[in-house]
Amino acid sequence: MPGFLFMSFIATPQSMHFEEALPLQSGASIRDYVLAYETYGTLNAERSNAVLVCHALNASHHVAGVYEGQPRSEGWWDNMIGPGKPVDTNRFFVIGVNNLGSCFGSTGPMHTHPDTGEVYGADFPVVTVEDWVNAQARLLDRLGITQLAAVLGGSLGGMQALGWTLQYPDRMRHAVVVASAPNLTAENIAFNEVARRAIVTDPDFHGGHFYRHGVIPQRGLRIARMIGHITYLSDDVMNEKFGRQLREGLTPKYSTQDIEFQIESYLRYQGDKFSEYFDANTYLLITRALDYFDPALQYGGSLTQALARATAKFLLISFTTDWRFSPQRSREIVKALLDNRRRVSYAEIDAPHGHDAFLLDDPRYMDTMRSYFDSIAKEVHA
Repeated sequence: MPGFLFMSFIATPQSMHFEEALPLQSGASIRDYVLAYETYGTLNAERSNAVLVCHALNASHHVAGVYEGQPRSEGWWDNMIGPGKPVDTNRFFVIGVNNLGSCFGSTGPMHTHPDTGEVYGADFPVVTVEDWVNAQARLLDRLGITQLAAVLGGSLGGMQALGWTLQYPDRMRHAVVVASAPNLTAENIAFNEVARRAIVTDPDFHGGHFYRHGVIPQRGLRIARMIGHITYLSDDVMNEKFGRQLREGLTPKYSTQDIEFQIESYLRYQGDKFSEYFDANTYLLITRALDYFDPALQYGGSLTQALARATAKFLLISFTTDWRFSPQRSREIVKALLDNRRRVSYAEIDAPHGHDAFLLDDPRYMDTMRSYFDSIAKEVHA
């Protein structure tokens, strides 16, 4: 809302322990695990105003607000969620969950296997989007929420929102899928594989059991992040922000190994920062979950048949310069939903920022989200 200054609120991390085993798509299972989560706002008496937010690759349950006494600790979608914001926590009870296999509080490869007493490392089971959705449903059971007003996610989070409509169609009323796709293209899988190879060929990786050696495969993580970051930005944004500017002065050093251009400096900074806080095995797990997601697969590739199970109302948003999850991919979902005569709204935002646009403050994007959640709020309080 123009002219308004929104202040961040204090967020409180929580966790829920689950002793019972969770069956996984791979045929394995995981038990005695923890899910980290945060909640914002108040659950109403009817328990009908809950919104689940699903996170993308390197995010977490810390969706909004700040941590007390920690400067620069805003949640990764703090511009979207909070009092008076598009997803208004004065009206909605918002839940952010950290997925299994992550490195931000939920049980992951750096935690202890309950059967062996050793750190999981590379032995952590492969998890899928469908497994994450099942784990999220268990958390909601514990919270006493039988039906969600909406499931919201961007990128990989959007895949989880789509998964919810297929696995638990009766437990949600709206799906908001932003900058996402019904599956990855071969090019996207290729980018993920190159990033994974950078990690597993790092001498400090030790087959995924680097914890035992007291080292971190930082070189591989740096390269993986640099590859990913290139795909999140548009060519226009890169050119506008960096162009062909040299890092120091106007004279090249004529070196093949020094940092010469500003874009090189930026990518190395992003890689260095990422390698200090993200877990290498988690990166492998989450990118593989991205690769595997394909609800149409069991229907001979027919997305229309796959989405016949969905009963939710949909909002899909894409961004014109997002070449990793292009508008065409969102339009595939829209067409499949219309083929099934489902209620769907679609916004294609002409924004220059590439895939990262779903995290930014484009007014048309924010207004679309605000308008849609306003309509959900009217349903909840009707």
